[in-house]
Amino acid sequence: MILPQDYFRNSDVLFLSRDLIGKFLMTTIDGNLTGGMIIETEAYRGPEDRASHAYGGRRTRRNEVMYHPGGLCYVFRCYGIYNLLNIVTNESEIPHAILIRAIKPSDGLETMLTRRGKIKNERTLASGPGTLTIALGIKLEHNGCPLDGSEIWIEDRKAAISSENIIAGPRVGIDYAGEDASLPWRFRLRK
Repeated sequence: MILPQDYFRNSDVLFLSRDLIGKFLMTTIDGNLTGGMIIETEAYRGPEDRASHAYGGRRTRRNEVMYHPGGLCYVFRCYGIYNLLNIVTNESEIPHAILIRAIKPSDGLETMLTRRGKIKNERTLASGPGTLTIALGIKLEHNGCPLDGSEIWIEDRKAAISSENIIAGPRVGIDYAGEDASLPWRFRLRK
């Protein structure tokens, strides 16, 4: 079942970030179906979260989609190299988002291997936020794309994930965020 837009309009970004573990991020890009189980996420709760692109109510061309109603993709370029996929959540004008950090590939493996220049499925195929967008074919042009459309969507395949198998810890690479860097807003599936 494809998650409806209302799912992403939940006001609790931490709940959603944790709840997305075990859901399937899917794409049909350039005619190729690819996807996998979401196994790692990070929540960003702007404007009070110093790690958020919307901290302090900052509003730019790049982060404008964060201020739209939940259920859209927020794709931005990191370090001028990688495109990163965030899921916009909450209602309009409340800039919350969830970074999808890793998936376990399940669909379209050959296409993902080709996109990543790999020969075999190994742990690193889609285990980082930059590598998973390459594997899934997600580009900057997908910024603002709805998550219930024909290009990018999230499915609930009813994977049985117990809460004990989800680990919460600090987010990665946000030392600039001061005390917010240590918040346990990164969720990942126990290996």
